[in-house]
Amino acid sequence: MAVSNRTGMDDREVGRIWDQNADTWTQLARMGCDVYRDYLNTPAFLAMLPDVAGLRGLDIGCGEGHNTRLVAERGAHMIALDISQTFLRHAAVAARDAGSDIACLGANGAELPFRSEAFDFVMATMSFMDMPEQDRAMREAYRVLKPAGFLQFSILHPCFTYGMRKWVYNEDGEKTGVIMGDYYATEQGQVEEWIFGATPPELMARLPRFRVPRFDHTLSWWLNALAETGFVLERIEEPVADKETARACPDVADTRIVPLSIIVRCRKGGAGL
Repeated sequence: MAVSNRTGMDDREVGRIWDQNADTWTQLARMGCDVYRDYLNTPAFLAMLPDVAGLRGLDIGCGEGHNTRLVAERGAHMIALDISQTFLRHAAVAARDAGSDIACLGANGAELPFRSEAFDFVMATMSFMDMPEQDRAMREAYRVLKPAGFLQFSILHPCFTYGMRKWVYNEDGEKTGVIMGDYYATEQGQVEEWIFGATPPELMARLPRFRVPRFDHTLSWWLNALAETGFVLERIEEPVADKETARACPDVADTRIVPLSIIVRCRKGGAGL
């Protein structure tokens, strides 16, 4: 995985990068190549999600709309928002084909084009860590939530995916642990280059690799930012593949050693900022 540092990267540049990723990402994800999403992260996110039937919800960083559609199937009235117009085009077509009334809107998560107290809940699945101004995005989520509304989001786990990371293997070549380092060296604007590991070899050889912006923070930064915004922490989960899932998809079995992601749910409360 190639990494370059782009300190000072703004939302406009991030949007351009994601627009370049969007066609390939959508193609491969819909082929089933995003196995961490399909086997682990999305099922865990939905299991933790409260009853949303009849509620008005906003999905920040919706991508091609997969998770937005699943939440809409639970009876929520959804707006899907993304900074990439190409992702939004894919999301809109899929929503139409599914017979869903999801509205798809291009906007920056740090500048939401909605009145205050417009939504019952806000969600963001594996998108906040790719935004250059996460604290502003949290404040905007807080602003557009109704009193006692909730924000639920998932991100790469700050303790086990940032900084230096090296797997430890036993004599049989099995992963048994991970060595972590440079936890506090959170560079802003790293651009990682990779592609889904489950991509078929013939496609991996000819498709462009994703260029993924990352804006890393410590776990304490995330929790303090939520508290300073006025959110009240309600629940945290660290998705782990059970034995059956690990057998069905060995690629996600490493989450039985350390988690890849973390899911946070919090409620609007307090004075906020």
